[in-house]
Formats: sequence, structure tokens, C-alpha cells
Amino acid sequence: MASLFAHGIVGYTFSKVIDTKNLKWLVIAAIFSAIFPDFDVVGFKFGIPYGHPLGHRGFTHSIFFAILWALLLMFVFGRKNKLIWFLVIFLSTVSHGVLDAMTSGGRGVGFLIPINNQRFFFPFREIIVSPLGIEAFFSEWGLKVILSEIKYVFIPCLFVLLIRFLIYNSKKKSL
Repeated sequence: MASLFAHGIVGYTFSKVIDTKNLKWLVIAAIFSAIFPDFDVVGFKFGIPYGHPLGHRGFTHSIFFAILWALLLMFVFGRKNKLIWFLVIFLSTVSHGVLDAMTSGGRGVGFLIPINNQRFFFPFREIIVSPLGIEAFFSEWGLKVILSEIKYVFIPCLFVLLIRFLIYNSKKKSL
């Protein structure tokens, strides 16, 4: 998996690019939604194997889960801005599996669960997989993870945010 920092910055980026109204709580919901799929690791404590549909990188990493989660948050919090809420939450949630499918480890991502339990990786797998434990993260391995995420996640997100900022400010000045 990519680290929670990488997942979080992607959720933040989606919220800032799509939400031009600065909707209350959406940025927090987007960051949380981008990280949320990894709560499936608790399944290990209950004996759920990795390859099970409810295992790590399974159902919570699927497109179907992202749709359900986005619909839930859209109806609970969206009020008059349902489309914005749905888009931001869906893209933030589905981005989790996309990033994980670009990592150097694991057993793939169950994008199509519950229809198909097959796990997928993308041809591009340059993001170094993050260790599951906190202790292992504060090691040489963790440093390599952060460096690869800076290169392949943080810099692209910052570039997108900069472009959004420039476009937003140029529109503001022309008004």
C-alpha cells in the first residue's frame, strides 16, 4: 500500500480541484475517504486471509465500495451540493486502490469485487509499498517509501494544486 500521507494528499487534491465552493467538511471527508479503505487490515486480527474478498486490498478497495461510500456521504452531508460531494468522495476513495495498484508489493487490488475477486496491478509499479506497521515505517524502508511518494504522488499533486490556484486567481482578477 501507499502510505496514509500519499493517500491523504490525493484526497485533499481532489477536494480542492473539484470543490470551488469550499464546502464545509468536504476536504476532511475527502482525506478520510482516501485513507479509509486500509481499515480492512483489521481483518487480519479476525483471521480473514489477504486473498478473501473482505481481506486486505479487497472490497474496501473496489470501485463498488467507492460508489457506495460516495453515495452514503453524499446523502448524509451533501445537501444542496450532492454532485460535488459524490465526485470528490468517489474519486478520493477509488484513488486509494489506484495508488495501491502502482506499488511494488502486495497481491494486487480487488477493483471488481464483489463481481470478481481477481486482484490487479498496473504496469507502472514505482511507488514503494509501505510497511503495515508503524515501527517498520520509521526505518530505511519507510524513508524509501516517502521518497518514492514525493516523486510520484506529492509533486504531481502539488503541480495540480498550483495550476488550480493559478486558474482560480486569474478568474478572480478578471472579475
